[in-house]
Amino acid sequence: MDGSEYEPLAEIEVDQVKPERQGFTLSGQGPDNSEYQLDLRFEMPLDQRTRTVLGELLSHSDLIISRRAPGALVQALRQRRNRAPQR
Repeated sequence: MDGSEYEPLAEIEVDQVKPERQGFTLSGQGPDNSEYQLDLRFEMPLDQRTRTVLGELLSHSDLIISRRAPGALVQALRQRRNRAPQR
């Protein structure tokens, strides 16, 4: 599946990275002047050095939130089904 099946919803410049117990909360403003928040959770413990490096990297990032275009999921599943070996 190629990226054309996804449509961008928001592009957010990260303004704040707040460390949390199992990850980070990223906050920022989109071009529509709305405030956005993303909670990023890890299923593994992070040592302090890793947490510091990740926090610094994330604080200099932008987020692009996209979603699958309506109907694209059904079409992708049909294509996959049609490519499956027939019994």
